Amino acid sequence: MVGVALLSGTTLFAQSGSTETGANTESPIKFALFSAAWGENTDDGLRLVAQNLSQEAITLEKISFIDLPSENQKTDLTLSLGLRAERYAQTSLPLVDLLTGDDCVARTMADGWKLVEISNYTLNPSVRNLIIENTNSFRIYQCVRAAKLSWRSDADAASTELEGWVLYHFESRSN
Repeated sequence: MVGVALLSGTTLFAQSGSTETGANTESPIKFALFSAAWGENTDDGLRLVAQNLSQEAITLEKISFIDLPSENQKTDLTLSLGLRAERYAQTSLPLVDLLTGDDCVARTMADGWKLVEISNYTLNPSVRNLIIENTNSFRIYQCVRAAKLSWRSDADAASTELEGWVLYHFESRSN
């Protein structure tokens, strides 16, 4: 499921951002996080799969999940994930609490939904905080959360931070 969605190549994370020169840019990084521990009683960590859409090697240094409306509160995933040009990379991380700090996520988890993944892409960017498929056997729900990506170019060590959003992708639990 992750690979198929990442292959879409849709660049949606970049809603605004700036480089050292102050120019607007789009994120060259698409990523998805997932863990069997979300909503289950396991001690599994996080798995991060990332794709570099650019033609130069970069290092993903940090993903910050911003708690709104208190923008000064955030949860950081500190990384050092090398991404070769136009390639995928993955890594395993210790479990970090990414479920608190957002009302939609807390409410959805309390309603018994299962968190499937967190990513900076979607197949339908106009649908957020809505049930996007509702049948007797399957339902999907998404919450949006503010986030910031930080990476550096391996060629010249230039650092870039880009604010945007991530989607929490939920599925209904089996009855």
